[in-house]
Amino acid sequence: MTRIQIALRAALIGGASLLAMTGAAHAQTAQTPEQQQARIEALEVQLEALSSQIADLKAATAASLKDVRTAQAATTVSIAGGKPTIASGDGAFSATVHAVMQLDAAWYNQDSGLPPSVATGRDLNSGTNFRRARLGVDGKAFKNFDYGVLLDFGGAGTDGAGQLQELYLQYNYAPFKVKVGAFAPNLGLEDAASTNGSLFPERPSGAEATRSLAGADRRISLQAQAVGERWLVSGAITGAKAGDGASFDEQLGYVGRVAFVPLKGYDWLVHVGVNASLVAQPAQTAVAGAYPITVQDRPELRVDGTQLVSSGAIDSSGARHYGLELAAQKKNLLIQGEYFDIALDRRNRAANVSDPKFTGWYVEGGWVLTGEARKYNPANFAFDAPAIDSPFDPKAGKWGAWELVARYSVLDLNHHEYSTVAADRVRGGLQEIVSAGVNWFPNSVTKFSLDYLDVDVDRRDAAGLQAGQSYKAINLRSQYAF
Repeated sequence: MTRIQIALRAALIGGASLLAMTGAAHAQTAQTPEQQQARIEALEVQLEALSSQIADLKAATAASLKDVRTAQAATTVSIAGGKPTIASGDGAFSATVHAVMQLDAAWYNQDSGLPPSVATGRDLNSGTNFRRARLGVDGKAFKNFDYGVLLDFGGAGTDGAGQLQELYLQYNYAPFKVKVGAFAPNLGLEDAASTNGSLFPERPSGAEATRSLAGADRRISLQAQAVGERWLVSGAITGAKAGDGASFDEQLGYVGRVAFVPLKGYDWLVHVGVNASLVAQPAQTAVAGAYPITVQDRPELRVDGTQLVSSGAIDSSGARHYGLELAAQKKNLLIQGEYFDIALDRRNRAANVSDPKFTGWYVEGGWVLTGEARKYNPANFAFDAPAIDSPFDPKAGKWGAWELVARYSVLDLNHHEYSTVAADRVRGGLQEIVSAGVNWFPNSVTKFSLDYLDVDVDRRDAAGLQAGQSYKAINLRSQYAF
């Protein structure tokens, strides 16, 4: 009930009370005309006072509403968590500036005197590389719309000249989201996680090779997603990558993911999920009708851009993958893994030639020594960096968050590598990597990581000679991201 309504009700009650009292008095004692006139004048004075109070309440209420509307329309500027944000007072519009710097410095320790058959990657480049150098803006429009624009000047092996990383528009109507533009569609546990807070500098090779079929960064997509408290269902139609060279016909693909949390407690949870992708129409790259698909990845480090395992370009009519996800978190301990099964359909396959199949998997874990837990992101059902309980401040004896991490990953791109039919063989190589490292988060926008990689590549060339190699690498990453 408003203040005006309260005042009117009080006036009516007061008037009724006065009339009742007047009637009672009149019933008891006859009044002279002079007395009646005096009472009428007294009532008129009271009514005039009440009318004045009602007018004052109206004016005060109007002023309050004006102040509220002014506050809602006011523009606010803030820097929360290092992110500069401009927003309208009612929250309907906002713009947040983002920047990411990831500088890697790596040293490759290779065996000397490698045989001539090791033609690929004989001398990997020890040095530095801006893995990511990003600048962009994202925010809201008309409350229910999200948007994002992101440019990246980093690269693999060499710094890039700059390219469009993301450009999208998303409509939100809980629990549904519809997103269109160029972005990485949701395609797995490691794929969905932010690279700013990942356990290691790069995704496991199995996850990276798989997401590149129909997903990955810069992919032009239309995605629909529904998210509940403990479940996620996502699907997308995908095409080419933004900025890719023109082809005679662009690729058409589909990706999907279902994830949920079947078990959850106060400080623990279990995550399970499945993901899949389908290349329904590979990109046509020649007038004659070449439809090549290549499955490959670099050895989980990008200071040198050499790819040591690769299926090579296989003329295909399509491709698909299936993936399984499993993760468990208990307080400051996280263990997760995924398994991927990849298959290509050869185009115009000969009778004695089979369709190649590849596999990849990994298991990795992190233990935050300072006790913080990694955050489980309810928007994409993946794990982000831990919250920082004690941001770095030596004078106060605070040292940020420290985390030990380990990973074992396998990517097998061999298919019938010893077949007597040359056209049937795919000697892409078997890559196994053992990694260990330490992550330091001084605060919510800064991260340093030191990682050790033991890489073993078993790969045969066309003559059957060993073309792989084993080596060790150490990488230091410096990161600032907001």
